[in-house]
Amino acid sequence: MVAALVGASATPAGAAAPAHRYHFLSPGGQPRLTETVPVNVVFLGYEQPQVGQAAFKGELARKYEPVVRSRLSYDVVEKLGITYKYDYKVKYTDRAYENKFFSQLSRLAKPAPLTQYQTAYNTQAGVLDITANHTIDAPSVEKWLAFHPPAGVDTRRNTVFFINWYGRSDFKFHVYTKTGEPDPDTGYDFGANRDSRKMIAWGGTTADDEETGLGATRRVWFHDLSAGPESVTANYDVTNADVDGDGEADYRMPPIWEYRAGGYRAPSALAGDLGKITRFVALNLLMTTSPLYPVELPTAEPPRSINIDSNTYEGWPGVDASKQYLKPRLIVDELSELRWSNKLDFDNQDFALDAKNRACYDGFESGESCYPESGLPSDANLFLYNRENLARTKDDGDRVDYELPVFNYVLPPDVDPSLLGFADDDWATGDQSYVFNFLSQSIVESGYGLSTTTIHEVGHHLGMSHPHDGYDSETGVDYGPSGSTFFAWSGDESNSMMSYIDVNWDFSQFDRDNSDRFLTAAYWEAANRLAATIPSGKAGKVRGDLAKADALLGLAKAAFAKHEYRAAYALADAAYGKVVAAAKKAGVDPNSAARTMAAEASAERAKSDLHSPHEFIDTLDGPRSQP
Repeated sequence: MVAALVGASATPAGAAAPAHRYHFLSPGGQPRLTETVPVNVVFLGYEQPQVGQAAFKGELARKYEPVVRSRLSYDVVEKLGITYKYDYKVKYTDRAYENKFFSQLSRLAKPAPLTQYQTAYNTQAGVLDITANHTIDAPSVEKWLAFHPPAGVDTRRNTVFFINWYGRSDFKFHVYTKTGEPDPDTGYDFGANRDSRKMIAWGGTTADDEETGLGATRRVWFHDLSAGPESVTANYDVTNADVDGDGEADYRMPPIWEYRAGGYRAPSALAGDLGKITRFVALNLLMTTSPLYPVELPTAEPPRSINIDSNTYEGWPGVDASKQYLKPRLIVDELSELRWSNKLDFDNQDFALDAKNRACYDGFESGESCYPESGLPSDANLFLYNRENLARTKDDGDRVDYELPVFNYVLPPDVDPSLLGFADDDWATGDQSYVFNFLSQSIVESGYGLSTTTIHEVGHHLGMSHPHDGYDSETGVDYGPSGSTFFAWSGDESNSMMSYIDVNWDFSQFDRDNSDRFLTAAYWEAANRLAATIPSGKAGKVRGDLAKADALLGLAKAAFAKHEYRAAYALADAAYGKVVAAAKKAGVDPNSAARTMAAEASAERAKSDLHSPHEFIDTLDGPRSQP
């Protein structure tokens, strides 16, 4: 398809447009990508007087402009050149549809013991006591909703179902489950074995998910306040204002029966609460997000081939962790589903956990810097040690465009790491640097190996954020699941490798959509940046290539606006290729030019942000092993 479009966009001989008349290529400028994003909101079991449209829509945003979140720690707001404008369509289901859906829910419901969180809820002065429980397979519900929507709802577009079963004669107390996808290294099934993985929401499954694929592309996320209560959002706790102990009251949505006089929250707050979930979870964290790190990666030119360069510090006597707890094929397969146009491979080197490295790790945990002369805190210990020793890990030479550095710390049995991993930045500009993973006997006993942590952390390095923290464009606030946005934890109840729910190891349809959008912008910006280095005196020689690039960017913009994200990305990539060809004809080395411009931009960012505090932007991952 892209080849055909490239051919169709070629400028006829002798009719090339002059450089100053480009419509889309903007040398040195930003992309101009816009999308009117359809957002279906379906109230299933909620009546209009219960959830008024005015109060609900009053919480929603009109538009969104993604930014690179890692730059925010350095007081830099770097926009991607993307603008989303939301087109909301609200639907209240009728009685016939509700009867059909809740009959299906009843058929799926299987009697089960109360979870520990339902039991904990019962010990409080809540509105009622939960007398029985049922488990319902979450993927089955997602699939039913995806292919049996109410009339007028197109689930190929972003769709949120808000479900309320409570109050009907056929109501059953219930939680949703996702089982059958154990950790590939340990065989531990978190969804089956942990009450903390019983959910009230789910969605985002891809068409080709190996375990529960929908078979066709749909974009559905459902949220059910008549389920639970549950652990992830701590909505079982209707007693304590501050559930995470940080000294700030935590806003969370209680079970639906608590929205009543004398309950946890007034009935009038329900519409606004569902509006908050739509904006601050479904849209900001799942469907139209901001990248954590720059998706173009810290290379001179956007890389075609990426090597996951794994380096394992073996410190667990008698255990070959890289052999036992790493699944290279799985890691490459899952990451390739996200970065489908890149050629990915994986290799690993083992190193001893030497005294200096161990001291830096211990200081990282205890708060003592092992490089005090650097002026950086102990949080930078592992970054500084591995930067100092990076040369010995570089084992791919010129074979690949980018070696993505991964460092696995395998600790002795008497060490209990506080983290599963994190994807660090460069401590200067907000560019991504290295990925760090941790393993010990206690982590393995909790159910984790290194494979899924590697996929998750490399996902961060490639730009993906958690589905529980992100950026709100209209307020300019980067937020996580605490305080007034504690309810953001509900975003983890989705089929995303970037969540903490640990019941799946795939990237969601939302992850894929967002990655393709980000990369469309990245390649457009790369084309603009490189075009700016071509001398004006060479314009006649390269006019044809630049005109083709301009036409391809126009096609990319049109595809983006029509929600054809993969086509948009491929077209932007092809446009960049035309600018590369033009640069070479003009005698410009694309790598050299890109390196110069990147170095200048990096130096400028570092200069302006010298005194900004470094933050991990919520990339510290762990422990995810709630009881």
